[in-house]
Amino acid sequence: MVGRKPYLIATAFLLPAFLLYTIAFIVPIFQTGYMSFFSWNGIKNVALEYVGFKNYTEMFHKEEFYRSLKNIGVFIVSSFVLILPIAITLAHLITSKMKGRRFFKIAFFMPSVLPLTAVGLMWQFLLKGDGGLVNMVLSSLGGNALVRDWLGEPGIAIYVVVIVNAWIYCGLNMIIFASGMVAIPEQLYEAAALDGAVGFKRLIYITIPLMKETLKIFTILAVTQSLRVFGQIFVMTNGGPNGATDVPTTLLYYESFKYNNFGLGNAIGTFIIVAALVSTVVLNKLMNTKANK
Repeated sequence: MVGRKPYLIATAFLLPAFLLYTIAFIVPIFQTGYMSFFSWNGIKNVALEYVGFKNYTEMFHKEEFYRSLKNIGVFIVSSFVLILPIAITLAHLITSKMKGRRFFKIAFFMPSVLPLTAVGLMWQFLLKGDGGLVNMVLSSLGGNALVRDWLGEPGIAIYVVVIVNAWIYCGLNMIIFASGMVAIPEQLYEAAALDGAVGFKRLIYITIPLMKETLKIFTILAVTQSLRVFGQIFVMTNGGPNGATDVPTTLLYYESFKYNNFGLGNAIGTFIIVAALVSTVVLNKLMNTKANK
C-alpha cells in the first residue's frame, strides 16, 4: 500500500485535468465524427436524419473543397520557404551575444501572442486598396504601378495572407529553434572553430544537424497549424475574394453557421482532425526513421 501511495497521489492530481481535457477536446472530437453521418440544420427540436456517407460524398465533390486544400498546400510550403529560414535566423540572433537581444526577443515574439482578430484587423487596414498604409507608402515613393487591392485580387490574396501568417508565427518558431540551439554544448562550437567552422559554416554543419528533434517539431506544427488556420483568413478576407483564400476551416464555418448544414460541416471537421492525426503519425515515423539511419 505504501508503494502505491505516490501513484494514487499523482492520479488524484492528474484526474481533474484529464477529465477537463476529455470533456473539452476528446468528447467533441467523437461527437464531430458521429454528427458527420447525419443531416441536421442546427435547430434543437429538429431530429437528426441519418444519411451515412452522403456528407463525405458531397464534400469530395465540391470544387471549393479542393481549392481549399490547394490553399493549405500554399500555407505548408510557405512554412518551409518563409518561416523556417527566418525563424532559424532570428533564433541565431537572440541566442548570440549581441547587445539588445532581450529587446529583439520580445519584439520578434510579440506577433505570436497578439489576438488573431486584432492582428487581422491591423493588416486589413494596412493592406486595403483604398487608403491602405502600404499603398500610401508605395505612392509616396513613386511606385504607383505597384499599388493594388492586396486582399481583393484573387490572384494574389492567398499569398498576401500567407505572408501575414509567416509574420505571426515566425516569433513562436524562433523560440522553438532557440530552445534547440541553447541545448547544444558550447564545447562543440569551440572545437569546430579550431577546424575553421565559423559563421555560416557553424550554422550549417553543427547547429542544424544537431537540431533534428526541433526540426521534427517544427515540421509537424507547420502541417497541423496549416490544416487548422482560420482566424487571420476569416478576419482579413472572409475567404474571399470569390473563395480565393478559402481553407477547410472557413468552409466548415460557412456550411455550419451560414448555410445551417451541420452534417457537412462536421464531415469537413472530421476530415481536418483525421488529416492532422495521420500527418502527425506519418511525419513522426518518417523523421524518426531518418534520424536512426
